[in-house]
Amino acid sequence: METESDPYKSFWHLSKEEALAKLSCSQNGLDDKEAAKRLKQYGPNVIQDSSKSSAILLFLSQFKSPVTIMLIVAALLSAGLGDVADTVIILIIVLISSFLGFWQEKGAADAVRELLKMVQVHCDVLRNGKIKATVIEAVVPGDIVVLSAGDIIPGDSLILESQELFIDEAAFTGETYPVEKTPGVLPVDTPLAKRSNTLFMGAHVTSGKAKVLVIKTGKNTEFGQISEGLQSKAPETDFEKGIRKFGYMLMEITLLLVIIIFAINVLLHKPVLDSFLFSLALAVGLTPQLLPAIISVNLATGARRMATQQVIVKRLSSIENFGSMNILCSDKTGTITEGKVNLKDTLSIDGKHSDKVLEYAWVNASMQQGFHNPIDEAICSGYKGPTKTFTVQSEIPYDFIRKRLTVVVKNETGKLAITKGALTAILSVCSKVENADGKITGIEKSKTAIMKQYEEFSEAGFRTLGVACKSVNASSSFTKDDEKDMVFLGFITLFDPLKANVAETIGQLNDLGVKLKFITGDNALVAKSLALQIGIKDPQIITGADMQKMSNAALMHKAPITDIFAEVEPNQKERIILMLKKAGNVVGFMGDGINDAPALHTADVGISVDTAVDVAKQAADIVLLSKGLDVLANGIIEGRKTFTNTMKYIFMATSANFGNMFSMAGASLFLPFLPLLPKQILLTNLLTDFPEMAIATDRVDEINIKSPQHWDLRFIRRFMITFGLLSSVFDYLTFGVLLFILHANEKVFQTGWFIESVISATLIVLVVRTRMPFFKSLPGKYLSIATVFILLLVLVLPLTPMAVWFGFTRLPISYYGWMLLIIACYIISAELAKRWFYRKMIKATRK
Repeated sequence: METESDPYKSFWHLSKEEALAKLSCSQNGLDDKEAAKRLKQYGPNVIQDSSKSSAILLFLSQFKSPVTIMLIVAALLSAGLGDVADTVIILIIVLISSFLGFWQEKGAADAVRELLKMVQVHCDVLRNGKIKATVIEAVVPGDIVVLSAGDIIPGDSLILESQELFIDEAAFTGETYPVEKTPGVLPVDTPLAKRSNTLFMGAHVTSGKAKVLVIKTGKNTEFGQISEGLQSKAPETDFEKGIRKFGYMLMEITLLLVIIIFAINVLLHKPVLDSFLFSLALAVGLTPQLLPAIISVNLATGARRMATQQVIVKRLSSIENFGSMNILCSDKTGTITEGKVNLKDTLSIDGKHSDKVLEYAWVNASMQQGFHNPIDEAICSGYKGPTKTFTVQSEIPYDFIRKRLTVVVKNETGKLAITKGALTAILSVCSKVENADGKITGIEKSKTAIMKQYEEFSEAGFRTLGVACKSVNASSSFTKDDEKDMVFLGFITLFDPLKANVAETIGQLNDLGVKLKFITGDNALVAKSLALQIGIKDPQIITGADMQKMSNAALMHKAPITDIFAEVEPNQKERIILMLKKAGNVVGFMGDGINDAPALHTADVGISVDTAVDVAKQAADIVLLSKGLDVLANGIIEGRKTFTNTMKYIFMATSANFGNMFSMAGASLFLPFLPLLPKQILLTNLLTDFPEMAIATDRVDEINIKSPQHWDLRFIRRFMITFGLLSSVFDYLTFGVLLFILHANEKVFQTGWFIESVISATLIVLVVRTRMPFFKSLPGKYLSIATVFILLLVLVLPLTPMAVWFGFTRLPISYYGWMLLIIACYIISAELAKRWFYRKMIKATRK
């Protein structure tokens, strides 16, 4: 809330002149030098400031695991008791592991920040007396901003000028419908919901236009104060929820193991501190320490790859939903059509070409100053007649309730209101009609013929608008209430050609397991014509009017089998998405319009395009730099690759890691010494994690791309038990060789098992990373290099001076032969177990 020291307290009480004087600016806006000075003074126009200190916080967050903190404390306690060398080694390993996590996460965050710069939201600001497109982050108090339909309000502002301005500010007032805003001066005690001369940051323009003075930016705005108070987070995706539950599951297993192992080791009269350090190191070994970093890197690498396919990811966690999406809802314009509206013809009511209808349509399209759209551009490019016949007097902008736009113009004969829009919306304000011979008669007798023409145009696939006009009294103003008793002039027919190879692209989406559904405002006849053109033989169509009569239960049943939702009102889009989600689908919605924001928020994946209105672009999780289904299909494939590579790390962590730690826990019960020292366990964990940092660039099998991928904790748990226990079987075989064949002492046992443990955990990744036989699906270049590097390092380490630091010793040559045999049997067994496991899981899924 505002304080007494706030110089702009109650700015809605200021007149235009007073506000400009207080902010030391003029109607021409700021100059670049003053704007730069104010940007330094007030800071960037953002709610959450990602300052440089975030790098330090990111590094410190690597140590937030309670197990890691306890390990550091125990290691320091060990140093206090004289074991300084081991403490230093443990701390160095923890530091290296944490630095790797930090380096990976920071790189991922920097990459995403650069990608987001490509889809920044801009606004029109008066700078140096000229309108200049400026990123919202650079808007400062004192800037004058020019707004039109679809624009986001960049800061708390005072209206200087407005025309038919309606604002959606539901986030502040809870008001469902857009509210009208006008210039003026209001009392100091006017409540927020009644401040009709004020615009709030985060709201957006639904219709009309305005010129406003920005008073407050960033955290000083009402939006900034609400956000600070609530600290609202985006809802968790299924992927984030799965990772969280996976973390809890590992934590429970780890805690149980630590308590049992520590208690048994103490009961067996082993040193308490060593047992405690061993138990904690075991916990660290079982915890996939690099999981947050691996996820961040995988998602950021996926985002970078998707950017090369012209898909910009705004919210990294949405990549998984993008990959698991099985229904995509979209408008047809720009997705299956070229998105370039063409003028087919302008016709009188008898269906013949009319130059007058073309001229009046051009006047309306060229002189409107609101939201620029492809229809007006098509009409303007199709008109070749004289261009200086009229001058514009006023305008009533288009909105989604009236579905029409009116301009009032003047020529030597007088003032004239020309209206164009949806045919039914135009007919509703007409009482007369101009016939082909120029005579004006009552419309009632002609309505049937007009509607018949409209149906014929629609069945042919043309979008059809109506044009009407009315003489206006020279001395009076024209408002929405005056849109009546108009004269219907004729039709505008438009078409948007289909994209080349669109049927193949839709086929590709179907092959990927994604069903495409169209949500369009066009009538059912136009929609059906289009469906037939793209190869949908018997399209299932529901209209907006049908939906109004249907209960939620009925729509939930009907929506999944519907191909096209036609004649849909903007507020019905959200309901369609909700019902599809409730029916158990992962739903993507592609929208770029003013009224698409609620549906974009509701969808599992909100998709927009770089040319969309600001409010749609801001609401989206993913922004396409090029609007088209082919771009989207490539993005879905990259999303699935990213998800698959993330799961590979989890499979590795839950098989080799779990198996090794389980084996170690068991071995500690019957061995007179610790099977591995705490520092050796941590080194094992670090070395086995190292190749996984290259998993983001790994190859992905076709089978993982063909269908939507979902997070399944039950599947992971079964995978962990199956492959963890298999790993333990071969660990115990290694113990047998070391104890009963080689009669190993403590150092030989620890060195031998360390080498076998790291090599088997590194090689098993090559098996569990694919459903196919591992020799048929080779790993990526960087994963292969990292794997070879670790194998060589582990084999050489006991022969180097560093061996002494870690308590290793040289091994007899015969051990390497036994180890090779055990690892070969392990890999073959894992391959056979994998075939059995996936066959069993597929059967269980089918049941």
